[in-house]
Amino acid sequence: MVKSYLKYEHSKTFGLITSISSNAVWAPDENVENTSLRASGAGRAIVGADEEVLCWDVKRGELLGRWKDSDCKAEVTTITKSKADPDIYAVGYDNGAIRIWDSRIATVIISFNGHRSGISALVFDLDGVRLASGSKDTDIIIWDLVAEVGLFRLRGHKDQVTALQFLQPSEIRHHAEDMDGDPTSVSVNRNLHDRGHHAGFLLSTSKDGLIKIWDVGSQHCIETHVAQSNGECWSMGVSDDCSGCISAGNDGELKIWSIDMEGLAQNANQINEGLERIYLRERGVLYRQGKDRTLGVTFHPRESYIAAHGSEKAIELWRIRPESEVQKSLARKRKRRREKDLAAIARDAKLNGEILNANEIVEDISSADISEVIVPFVIVRTSGKIRSIAWAAGKAKRSIQLLAATTNNQVELYNITTKPKEKLSKSNEPPDYSRPFSVDLPGHRTDVRSLTLSSDDRMLASASNGSLKIWNIRTQSCIRTLDCGYALCSSFLPGDKIVVIGNRNGELELFDIASSTLIETVKAHEGPIWTLHVHPNGKSVATGSADKSAKFFNFEVIHEEVPGSMRTTPRFKLVHNRTLKVTDDILSLRFSPDSRLIALSFLDNTVKIFFVDSLKLFLNLYGHKLPVLNMDISFDSKMIVTCSADKNVRLWGLDFGDCHKAFFAHQDSIIQVAFVPHNQDGNGHHFFSASKDRVVKYWDADKFEQIQKLEGHHGEIWALTVSRTGEFLVTASHDKSIRVWQQTDEQIFLEEEREKELEELYENTLTTSLEQEDETGQEKSEVAAAGKQTVETLMAGEKIAEALELGTIDLEIVQEWKQAKASQPNLAPPDRDPVYLAFGNISAEAHLLNVIQKIKAAALQDALLVLPFDKVTSLFTFLRLWTEQQWNMPLTCRILFFMLKTHHRQIVASKMMRPMLDDIRQHLRMALQRQKDEMGFNLAALRFVVDKVRENGTKEYVDEAVWELEEEETIGKGRKKRGFVDVA
Repeated sequence: MVKSYLKYEHSKTFGLITSISSNAVWAPDENVENTSLRASGAGRAIVGADEEVLCWDVKRGELLGRWKDSDCKAEVTTITKSKADPDIYAVGYDNGAIRIWDSRIATVIISFNGHRSGISALVFDLDGVRLASGSKDTDIIIWDLVAEVGLFRLRGHKDQVTALQFLQPSEIRHHAEDMDGDPTSVSVNRNLHDRGHHAGFLLSTSKDGLIKIWDVGSQHCIETHVAQSNGECWSMGVSDDCSGCISAGNDGELKIWSIDMEGLAQNANQINEGLERIYLRERGVLYRQGKDRTLGVTFHPRESYIAAHGSEKAIELWRIRPESEVQKSLARKRKRRREKDLAAIARDAKLNGEILNANEIVEDISSADISEVIVPFVIVRTSGKIRSIAWAAGKAKRSIQLLAATTNNQVELYNITTKPKEKLSKSNEPPDYSRPFSVDLPGHRTDVRSLTLSSDDRMLASASNGSLKIWNIRTQSCIRTLDCGYALCSSFLPGDKIVVIGNRNGELELFDIASSTLIETVKAHEGPIWTLHVHPNGKSVATGSADKSAKFFNFEVIHEEVPGSMRTTPRFKLVHNRTLKVTDDILSLRFSPDSRLIALSFLDNTVKIFFVDSLKLFLNLYGHKLPVLNMDISFDSKMIVTCSADKNVRLWGLDFGDCHKAFFAHQDSIIQVAFVPHNQDGNGHHFFSASKDRVVKYWDADKFEQIQKLEGHHGEIWALTVSRTGEFLVTASHDKSIRVWQQTDEQIFLEEEREKELEELYENTLTTSLEQEDETGQEKSEVAAAGKQTVETLMAGEKIAEALELGTIDLEIVQEWKQAKASQPNLAPPDRDPVYLAFGNISAEAHLLNVIQKIKAAALQDALLVLPFDKVTSLFTFLRLWTEQQWNMPLTCRILFFMLKTHHRQIVASKMMRPMLDDIRQHLRMALQRQKDEMGFNLAALRFVVDKVRENGTKEYVDEAVWELEEEETIGKGRKKRGFVDVA
C-alpha cells in the first residue's frame, strides 16, 4: 500500500513591518470621520512586506490591511499611487509582474506580465489611465489601464531603469485639471482625442548613467544626456510642475536639470520635424554631506523643499529659495566683490575695466549658480538606515512631515518645523525636527536568531540582537518586548512563566514574562553560548559554549531575606551543578527524551554521545565534512539526525552509532533540524530541516525520502521550531518575517510531489527558452510589442487552438445538415461533439467566443501568437460570423486588428482570404455605425440630463426691497409692469 502524508501549508506571516526590497508610500487616513485620527495627520503607510503589501496606521502602529494575491510568491519591489484616484495603487514584483490594487477592497483589479525580471520603477500618468513600468531587464513598457493591455515596449537603456516620470505639456495638464470639476468632461475628453491629443512625454533614468526623454505618441527617444559625471544614476526626483528635475548618482552627487515644457508643448503640436531644440538643460551640481550613492530624491508636492537620502542613517533636506531671496543674495555677493575690487584698486589701477563689468551684471535669477537657489535646510538623523522616503501631507502649519522606511524593519514619521520666510535668511540655526510616530513594536530590528514555543503551543518567544519578543500564536500579536543581549539560543522553562536566553557574551539571562522584568543574569561561560536545552524532567538546563565546556544548572527557589525586616521572599535561581570539559567548541547540545544520553556537536565536524548520569563517552559519530550546526533526537531515543554546513543531513542509530543514511539535502548550509516531538499519527520519525537556501524541507527518516518542500521565505532561514502537537512549525528568516506552517487534512503522495517538481522544472525551462528565442530572433529595435510568453499564455493559446479545431469540424457538420434538411425537412439533428452538448447545445462560434472571453485581456495577444497560420484562416471564419451577429464588437475588433497586423504578409498573399475580409469589412462597418449611433444618442441624453440637474440645482435668491425699488424705477420710466404667467 502507498503511504500518504499530511500536507503542511503556509498559514500566517508576522514580525515584518517593511521589507528591504520595496519602497513606502504615504496615504491620508481612510477613516476621515474619526476626528482624533484626522487631527494627527499621521495617515497610513503603504509598504511592501515580502510578497504582501501592508497598510499601517502610523499613529497607532496598527495593521489596517494586508494585500495578498494567493497566486503570487514573488517579492514586492515597488509601489506607486495613482494621482487621479487615491485608492488605486500599482505594485511591481520581483518576477516582472505588475498588479493594480484597489485599496478599499484590497483586491487585484488588473494583472500585467511583460517584463523578464523585477520591476524597478512605476509611474501613473496625470489622468490615471496609463502606467509606465521600468525593470531590471532595461525595458520600459507603457500599459493601457482602460483596455488592460500593454501598448508598447521602449528599448534604449543598457542597464536597470531606476526612475520614470510622465511629462505632460501645459495645455494637456490644464485640460486634465479642468476636467475634474466638469460634468461634461466625457464629451470634452472625446473631442480632445478626436483632435489628435498628444500622448505626452516620458522622462527616464537608468543605472547606465543616462537620462532620456521619450515621445510617447511617436514611440521614440527624442533626447539623451549623460546624467552623472561618475557612474550610475540611482534615482530621480521631478518637481510637481515638471519644470525641473534632479538626477542622483554616486559620491552624493545631485545634478539639477531644467525641463523646457513650453518647447515640449510646441513639439507635441508640430507635425513635421522642427528645429533641433534641447528640452533638458543642466543647471548645476549639488553634493550631499553623505558621500555614498543617493538612493532617493523627492520634491515636496506643495512646499519648496527637496529631500534626498543614501543608505546611511540620515535624510538631507534642501530648501528652494524664492526669487526675491535669490536676488538679495546675489546683490550681497556683488557688493562684496565690488568692495574687494575697490580695495584692490588702491594697489593696482589696472582693474578699472573689470569693476565696470562687475557693475553691469544684470540681476537674472536663471543664470545664478544653483547653490544660490537650492540651499541646505536640515539633516534629519534617523534610528535606522533609510530604505525609502515619502512626503506626508500633514495638516500642521509651519511644519512639514516625512515618512521614512528603514532597513531595520520600522516605519517612522518625522515632523520638521519650518520658519516664516522672513526669518529663514537671517538665522543660521538648523530647524528642529521630532519623531512623533513610528511603527516598530510588531517586529525585530535585527534578524531573529532563536525561536521557542511554550509547552501549550500558545506563546512563541523570538530572540534577536537586542530584543526578546513574546507573541500570541493565534492572533500574531506581540504581547511583550524585552531588552536583551545578542541572543543565540533560548527556551521556555517549565511552567511557561520564565524564558532563558544564552547570549554572545557567555551570559544566561532569565526573564519573567508576566512582570516583563529581567530576573537574573548568570555569567555562565567565557565564550558565546551557542546552545542550551532543558532536561526532559524539567528540573535543570544544560548549556554548550565556544569556551569548550558544557555546563549543567539546576533550577532552585531560594528564600532571600528582605533588608530591614524579618520577612523572606522566594527567588528563582540557576545553580551551577557540574561541568563537562571537551576538546573543541560546542555548537549544539541535545538530551535524549528518555534522559539517558546527551549529544554534543563540535567545531571539528564530529558528534559525541555521553551518558547523562556519569558523563562517560558512549559514541563517536564521524562523517560530516564541515561543522555540525544542529541536531535532534527522535521521540523514542532511537535515532539522531544531524545537519551540517556541508549541505548534508545524516541519520544515525543511537544503539551502535551507525549511519543509516546521508543525503544531500539543501543548496546551502543547513541551520537547523527538528523531529516531530511525538508519534500520535505515526510521524515520530519525520523531521524538518531549514537552510540558508530559504527552503524548509519535510523528510521521512524511515524511508529516507523527502516528503515536501516548503518555500516562501525571501532570506536565509535562521531558526525553526516544531509545536509540541506537531500540528504546525514556525520559522524565522533574514527577511525579518516569522512564518507559521500549518498541517492540513490534505493528503500528499511522494510520486505526485515528484511529478509536480518535474512539471515546475519543465515550465521554467520552457519560458526561459522562449525568452532566449525572442532575444536571438531579431535585432533589438527601439520599440517592440509589450508581450511576454508565460505558461498561462501558452495554455490559453492551446485552448483557443483546441476550440478552433472542434469548431471547424462542427461548422462543416452543421452546414451539411442544413443543406440536407432543405430536401428532407424531418431529418434528425447531427451528432455533435459532447463539449457543445455539455454547454447546453451551444453553437461552435458561441463556444469559441466564450473560450476567448475567459482569457485575461493582458494575456490575449500573447495567446493569439501561439496559433499557427493554418488556424488563423479558420479564426477569420469565426470573426466573420461574430461580426454578422454583432457579438462583443470591442473584442472582435481587437482580435481582428491584431491578427491583421501580425500576419499581414501571409493574409495579403492568400487568395481565399480576400472575399472573407471583404465580408468582415462590410459587416463591421454596419455594426460600428450602429454602435456609433447608439453612443451618440446616449451622449445626447446624458447632456440633456446634466442640463436638467444643473437647472434644478441652481436657485436664485432676490433681495425683495432692492427688487421692488428696481421695479418702481422701471415703471417710472414709462414701461409696463411685468405680468407673471404660470406655465404647466
